[in-house]
Amino acid sequence: MRPAVWAPRARTVALRAASRDDDVPMSAGEGGWWSADVDLAEGEEYGFVIDGGADARPDPRSRRQPSGVHGLSAVFDAGAHRWRDDDWRGRQLAGGIVYELHVGTFTPEGTLEAAAGRLAHLVDLGVDFVELLPVNAFNGVHNWGYDGVLWYAVHEAYGGPAAYQRFVETCHEAGIGVIQDVVYNHLGPSGNYLPEFGPYLRDAESNTWGSSVDLDQAEVRRYIVENAMMWLRDFHVDGLRLDAVHALRDESAVHILRELAQAADALSAHLGRPLTLIAESDLNDATLIASREAGGHGLTAQWNDDYHHALHVALTGETAGYYADFAPLASLAKTATRGFFHDGTWSSFRDREHGHPIDPRIPTWRLVTFSQDHDQIGNRAAGDRLSQSLDEDSLAIAAVLTVLSPFTPMLFMGEEWGASTPWQFFTSHPEAELGEATARGRRAEFARMGWDESLVPDPQDPATFERSKLKWEEKDAGAHARLLELYRRLIRLRREMPDLTDPGFDRLSASADESTRVLRLQRGSVEILVNFSSDAADLDIEPSSRVLLTTGRAHVTSLGRTLALDGRSSAVLARSD
Repeated sequence: MRPAVWAPRARTVALRAASRDDDVPMSAGEGGWWSADVDLAEGEEYGFVIDGGADARPDPRSRRQPSGVHGLSAVFDAGAHRWRDDDWRGRQLAGGIVYELHVGTFTPEGTLEAAAGRLAHLVDLGVDFVELLPVNAFNGVHNWGYDGVLWYAVHEAYGGPAAYQRFVETCHEAGIGVIQDVVYNHLGPSGNYLPEFGPYLRDAESNTWGSSVDLDQAEVRRYIVENAMMWLRDFHVDGLRLDAVHALRDESAVHILRELAQAADALSAHLGRPLTLIAESDLNDATLIASREAGGHGLTAQWNDDYHHALHVALTGETAGYYADFAPLASLAKTATRGFFHDGTWSSFRDREHGHPIDPRIPTWRLVTFSQDHDQIGNRAAGDRLSQSLDEDSLAIAAVLTVLSPFTPMLFMGEEWGASTPWQFFTSHPEAELGEATARGRRAEFARMGWDESLVPDPQDPATFERSKLKWEEKDAGAHARLLELYRRLIRLRREMPDLTDPGFDRLSASADESTRVLRLQRGSVEILVNFSSDAADLDIEPSSRVLLTTGRAHVTSLGRTLALDGRSSAVLARSD
């Protein structure tokens, strides 16, 4: 490898390499780029010395950090891997099921190799994609991954880049696509040396997580786009989940999201397989997924938190904070048929009108929905899942309305068996002062929200991380096993019934009875009936309807015109036209 680095802020740059006794001065080139006429061998460690400093900094485009983000980089040739997935033609998101997992807590070992060993479970469950929380290099051993500082390197504790390639390959051999969560809106607090090299960040402007990325810089934009293409090209990833795109401030003629979509489409055409870009956004604006011809950015899909909020409130009765507007059951009927609840309506949490209506010509599968995800669990004070507060009947309702939603369903690891383990916010900052500041900030945040501080675990305590690991032994016992079998049945049913993957908003209708707490969702010839009340309900049905699946007790009367549905139960019916 011939080393090169963009460092427009440097007066001098020198290469420090394991094969050299002395630092090698690098030559300044055009546009702030520096290079050295040196060949580095595979695995050789190296770094860059800026302006004669004592310590070498890692390569901003490092592919491997064997000693962590403060150490030297190591040469890694992604093209050396001999792939065994030549027959893989990819998967389209339409009609698919996504499974979100965190490598460090998915298995006891917390590695990519161990995660690959659990793929048979996902195949049996029926998922189409695994979505990995960020794996880019961050400081410490365990972390959610959103504190990454070297976007091109795979976290060494997970196995590094070679293990990542093997994981993707194994997924493809099992028929599962891989979506990688990437964070382009900020960098972590420790090990971020990029500002020493160049203007990667807007020092005077910040977002929720730190200084904003400077998208006015052409090389910074190139840094982002080439990183995205690296995952899709060099690691054979099938899609990217773009974290919090509302924090990407870009006033350029071509928005960075459109630039990413154009690059992904071009690469997809070259590779001959679908490539998916999914945005996380709190803007409730479908411009993200509208076609470029219609003035949109042309991304494949976007997360829809409104569906989660409406379902969560219906299941739990919680109405604090941003849940307040979703108290009526009608909010679930609206999100199930129109996508966004706040589509220009007043948001009491934001104290303003929020969102925009979705063009009904957009396919429903372009919205990704869920009843649980890493944020909605992990950003609770105790990191408690629905399984830690709801009974078996209510978890079954959550399963039905997650898997059979009109949108692209996403499950969070362990949800399918009602995992008893929490998923808490954990860090392992080696710097004591940073660890204490993180813990203090976490406690203060929940105190402002009225939570009991004693419920907030210390993110730096190793026990917080250990508690968050799945207990695989519980999935085959009792209520866990029954819930797991329900998820399997629901995913099979979704594949068997064309109406359950029909992408048309015009094929949806719903009603919510606030007095009886009954939701009816019509999807073509399929109707989903859910009784959120504790009381039984007698519901009128079409005489030609047949029962496909029930949770709890339900039976059709002798005349075939009424369904008696127990409290906290649901039924899926199909009409014979």
